Amino acid sequence: MIEKATVEMTEDGNFRSVGHRCDEMNPKELLLYAAARCAGLTALMVMQKMHLTPKRLEVAYSGELDTETVQAESVFLSFHTAYNVDCGSSGDQEKANRALTMTHEKYCGMTQMLRRIAPVSHEIVVVSSEPQAVR
Repeated sequence: MIEKATVEMTEDGNFRSVGHRCDEMNPKELLLYAAARCAGLTALMVMQKMHLTPKRLEVAYSGELDTETVQAESVFLSFHTAYNVDCGSSGDQEKANRALTMTHEKYCGMTQMLRRIAPVSHEIVVVSSEPQAVR
């Protein structure tokens, strides 16, 4: 069974859950929510140090459980993180990709802890919503 938690950046630079409130989540979802929020806050910090402010940033953390239904004894076999960011310009896309890679591989403490439990894969999608200048 796959459990999933997604967070999105708010206007004030914080992160909120998408789809569920924390008091509606089971403990497995709460773990994934904490990891997604940690990755989002860490990524935003790294981006800001690179003088980059994304228009939109969403982080989804999913985990595959060893049981068909969520049970107290269920354990995670693997995790997957999906980073989706919208940059203001196409020139910021490379910086955003680098910031998210560093977040995932080095700086996010929750991701580092989860790696001690099971493998953590990731994917990064960086887009620019501003139209490119025509020459």
